[in-house]
Amino acid sequence: MWTSRRAFVKLAASGIACSVSSLAFAQQPEFDARETLPGRANPAAAGRIDGVAKVTGAKLYASDFRAADLPGWPAQTSHAMLIRAPDATHVYTGLDLARLAGRAKPSVVVTSADLARAAIRVPAFYAGDLFCPVGRTPLYLGQPVALLIFETFEAFDSARTALRDGSFVQFGEETGAVAMPDYGAFRFTRVAGPTSDAPDVYSPLKAGWVSPAHVQNSERPVWTASAAPATSAYAQAAVHGEQIRAELAADDPALLVLERAFETQSVDPMFLEPECGLAWYETSRRNLELVLGVQSPYETTESVAFLLGQAAPAYKPARINTHFAHVGGGFGGRDHTPFPLYVALAAMFFPNRPVRLAHDRYQQFQGGIKRHPFRIRTRIGVDRASGRIRALAADHVLDGGGLANYSESVAVVAATGALGIYDVPKADVTTVALHSRGVTAGSMRGYGTLQTMTALEVLVDEVAAALPLDPIEFRRRNALRTGGRTLTGNPYFVPVRTPEILDRLENHPIWRQRAEAKARATREIAIGTGVACVTKDYGSGADCALGRVEIDPVGRVSIHCDHVEMGNGIGTALANRVAIHLGAVADEVAVARTDTFGALALVTHGDPYTMTQADQDAAQRNPRWVPAISSPTSASIGAHVGTHAAAEAARVIFRFGLWPAALKLWQIAATDRRTGQWAAARWKDGELVMPGLRPLPLADVAAQAHAMNAVTGAMAHGFSRWSWAQAGFRIGSEPWTAAIDALAVRRGGGAFMRLDRANVKYPPTDYNRIGTSFTSLCGTLVRVEITRATGALRIARAYSVFECGNALVPEVVIGQAQGGFAMGVGYALLESLPPYEGGPGDGQWNLGRYLVARGSDLPLRDLEVEILPPLSPDEPPKGMAEVVMIPVVPALLNAIFDATGRRFQSLPVTEDSLKGALA
Repeated sequence: MWTSRRAFVKLAASGIACSVSSLAFAQQPEFDARETLPGRANPAAAGRIDGVAKVTGAKLYASDFRAADLPGWPAQTSHAMLIRAPDATHVYTGLDLARLAGRAKPSVVVTSADLARAAIRVPAFYAGDLFCPVGRTPLYLGQPVALLIFETFEAFDSARTALRDGSFVQFGEETGAVAMPDYGAFRFTRVAGPTSDAPDVYSPLKAGWVSPAHVQNSERPVWTASAAPATSAYAQAAVHGEQIRAELAADDPALLVLERAFETQSVDPMFLEPECGLAWYETSRRNLELVLGVQSPYETTESVAFLLGQAAPAYKPARINTHFAHVGGGFGGRDHTPFPLYVALAAMFFPNRPVRLAHDRYQQFQGGIKRHPFRIRTRIGVDRASGRIRALAADHVLDGGGLANYSESVAVVAATGALGIYDVPKADVTTVALHSRGVTAGSMRGYGTLQTMTALEVLVDEVAAALPLDPIEFRRRNALRTGGRTLTGNPYFVPVRTPEILDRLENHPIWRQRAEAKARATREIAIGTGVACVTKDYGSGADCALGRVEIDPVGRVSIHCDHVEMGNGIGTALANRVAIHLGAVADEVAVARTDTFGALALVTHGDPYTMTQADQDAAQRNPRWVPAISSPTSASIGAHVGTHAAAEAARVIFRFGLWPAALKLWQIAATDRRTGQWAAARWKDGELVMPGLRPLPLADVAAQAHAMNAVTGAMAHGFSRWSWAQAGFRIGSEPWTAAIDALAVRRGGGAFMRLDRANVKYPPTDYNRIGTSFTSLCGTLVRVEITRATGALRIARAYSVFECGNALVPEVVIGQAQGGFAMGVGYALLESLPPYEGGPGDGQWNLGRYLVARGSDLPLRDLEVEILPPLSPDEPPKGMAEVVMIPVVPALLNAIFDATGRRFQSLPVTEDSLKGALA
């Protein structure tokens, strides 16, 4: 699949050569050169190495660029506009563009009929019409019906004003919403053994994942065992699940049983930069250039290649070169988004002119991916005497909107995380993601667990009050410990630090002084304190990392990585993790690169999530094969996965390049026992230090490594299915085993040469049944003050404590926690989108109607963030960007109950609803 630096994938089905680049700064003469982040030369390198470029306005984001900024492109930029259907219950009959007269008239109108004539294909992930055909009812509100292209900005600007109200999209007879099958349904049932050490009686890990049957004309799954053959895998799970539910329904005075419903809302990711792209198709060279900002560069390039791979000759490029810019916020909403497909189509249908397609905020609300609304019903049974949870049953219904996107995956993650931090010996959770006429829902920060853990933590607080038992003590008694089994029946592969988190929460002044604070309530102000503690998995079960690290003769370090900078500080994290091995912050860091690893010559086939063990065993006999080449920057994998391959490459450079050079400078003979003590060496202030030996400046060591023709560059690929693949390599005459599955090295100033692996060990494919194995924890305390007369809520104080292994960039980690807190406040108290008519699909929503958290809604000076220290100096970093948001929401709801005596079972809890509760 890798052919050269500039052409990383050749798709046999399409015959299109594809390459991926990262944009350079606009003032640089060559845009094909990498977009570099300044390292040691940056005065702010100790914080964010991308900080200066961003705050001084360098062109970094896709929305920054026009054709004139790109060397070799035509000077003028044309502009495109997606037209979307504001109705999904009537037949679409066409467009009335009569109001677009004179210069406002589009040069080209692209419709479903044009795509059919051009033999354009839809990638499987985006199954559904790219444009609703005339004569059909749109699949969903906001489904595109046409693409209008204007040669000049003046024409485009006139047209977008004239078309703002959407009334020119015409409809005929009423049909009702289009009915479609659900996107996925699963049942997760676990019955623990009689002791914690005993094997489970039943679990998904033991018996496999199961989906329910359907009966004719049923909209939803039939969950009972009788709907499937008695011998089926599903029937076995259903029998155990029904037994759990019967136990909860029995009249047992020793068991406290509470059943509650909870509803969450649809919200927008609200990243700062709406989706945007720029494309140019040059017919003479049959070359398509794209400028995009997404979370999934590799997938985007493959999808565009598939889109055009069997098109009619006029619409099939011979080459696609995709440039990826920094992303102005993502939060999951720019992972596997269909938007780049429309950017590519704009160029293909208006050839030889660069075309820009850019959402404004109205259009982003109308067409951007949303968070899934959930309807949740949970029943929990707790032993009154011990305060221990005995059983839990829950049913989740997700609204996935118009296209499948990640709905099935969100349903799974939400269900497998439905037990939160708790050890529950009997649990039964059903989940189904439904199609609807709403705007498509997909990946978003929190990824389903935000919804289910909020419902759980509110219910847990109610259980503690009913027992009665201190809320933190109840959590402590029921917390899952390291080695305990989750809902799927597996233990986490990482330490579980819940007791430490709970201790910090319990001993914090906000919690210890809650009674005194509540006593200060007045006739005007109600005061309450709330707590919540959650866990969130990180990783997807098929995560990849590409890393390339080089050091020159004067000690300058450069890094290339395939993960994306989207405000997550990945460039700085890379620089800091590599510096552990090479002694200095990199001088250049290039992100979103998958075109600079050609020496690895990687190939892939099969689906890493569904392949059998036999298929994996056969495929891995090819030393170039890997289960997947590159994965999106999502699932909180930036620090854990995104920096992994670069760190392993840096270790190779140190061990086989800088360490032999240091031995030479120290004049240590090959027979000296100290030659094998490389792991004891440390970098301090840019010098390599060993006890009893003189410190060596990095520049001297690097110069010697080049002079010796030792290893001065390495590129690596890693694959993780809840644990890293391992392989052995021979570097020179020495064996080397590492958590990577592909390696190439460069000696001195030479070219990279790939090394054949040996004894590769991929994680078993059965790990796909685990669900999640990596997790991090976060607990939050909040104190609220609510004005009784108006319902206005003020967060007086707040505290979040979490663990993330080794924090590569503590300042960025704290920033993620602060941002997560703000998003949690918005989700709990402010943000909401009507799912259907009157919602964002009508194209009339903007920030005048959609409320997000502002400074006045946040405890700007009264939010304390604590990061637990790592358990060891070499503990790997954990993913934490999602977990820091989740407990904020239930902690606020629990504080509101403490202040008002009212438990809210739906989101958001608005000023009006609080005013009503306090009336």
